[in-house]
Amino acid sequence: MIRTQLLTNDGEWLTGGQELIHHWHDANSGFIWIDLEGEEPAQERAMLQSLHCHPMAIEDVQRYRHPPKTETFDKHTLFLYRGISRFNSNLTIEQFTIALFAGDRCLISCHPRKSMAVENYWEHAQQENLLVSPGLLATRIMRFSVGRYLDAILEFEPYLNELEDAMQENPSDETMREIIAYKSQLRKLKRIFSYHERLVTNLLNDIPQILIDEDGDIEHALQDLFERCERLHSLSTMYYDICGDLINGYLSISSHQLNNTMKVLTVFTAIFVPLTFIVGVYGMNFDNMPELHAVYGYYYTWAAMILIASGVGWIAYKKWL
Repeated sequence: MIRTQLLTNDGEWLTGGQELIHHWHDANSGFIWIDLEGEEPAQERAMLQSLHCHPMAIEDVQRYRHPPKTETFDKHTLFLYRGISRFNSNLTIEQFTIALFAGDRCLISCHPRKSMAVENYWEHAQQENLLVSPGLLATRIMRFSVGRYLDAILEFEPYLNELEDAMQENPSDETMREIIAYKSQLRKLKRIFSYHERLVTNLLNDIPQILIDEDGDIEHALQDLFERCERLHSLSTMYYDICGDLINGYLSISSHQLNNTMKVLTVFTAIFVPLTFIVGVYGMNFDNMPELHAVYGYYYTWAAMILIASGVGWIAYKKWL
């Protein structure tokens, strides 16, 4: 689907399809937003080429799962980032690539399916007069997408606190498996947010002149976007570290419990080894064993065994338990 919004030099705001692109080209004035949603790769490529997008930028846009990036070309600046179509409570996400070409009097957005960020500003671009600042509009769209990530990951924080309490009060293998799954998802989110943070950092460090020249406060918009991306990255890193700490804590508790069990078993072994030795010695059936003919030998043996068991048990209680 190809749809367009055009702001003419006369201040007229028009919405339509490809016909407005020809009108914009012929007039050589005004500002246009061209949105390509779910277009076939060949048709999308042809459209981008007709709008003078750089071949390398088109290749990046159509490459499967290209990492988020930004790059400045002669006629436009490319924003390539990951939007989300669904963010589940278990941190599994469905994401897709959104490409934004911010050029002179033109913004081109490409995405394989409906984007909430694009839809939001498609409805509000006229109210906020954003078409006159394609770079600012692209920044706002990405800011909205990042905000969705932020809202979703903040919703995870209370549940993580519950998991932390559960691990302290009643640790279990089931909770452990759940935390390991969350840690795996957070590792993936960390990578995505790291890319986004780097993308905005590169833009802030070297803002393209084409964005500076347009009508809009692009510096503050990029700074606001950077702060959101930085917060997302730091939150995902913090939650990832917390999950790692919980896993290590569970393993430490399990190891401690095992050590206590082994300690008790060792004490029992230490008590019964000398008793087993005594029973083994006097269980031999040799004729020349004087103790076998002692009248009170049986009682003496029991007394010795009780005395040894009590002594070893007392030492173990005082020094090991």
